[in-house]
Amino acid sequence: MTCREFADFMMDYLSGELPEESRAPFERHLSRCANCHEYLAQYKHTIEAGRLAFTNPEEEVPADVPEDLVKAVLAARK
Repeated sequence: MTCREFADFMMDYLSGELPEESRAPFERHLSRCANCHEYLAQYKHTIEAGRLAFTNPEEEVPADVPEDLVKAVLAARK
């Protein structure tokens, strides 16, 4: 498995949807490639940060968040 293939399979791996025949090569690559190991760790942190950011969708945006940033995020969601 290449690093590019590894990246393509990360979401399925974390969700438990990676087929068994792909799981062993994925985990073997993970155990041997420090870069992909770090990439997967950062990917997990990003997912968790996203979950935390939306734990309360009714919560007001803090006053110190720039208005341009808020507008850009809302535009990107459309």
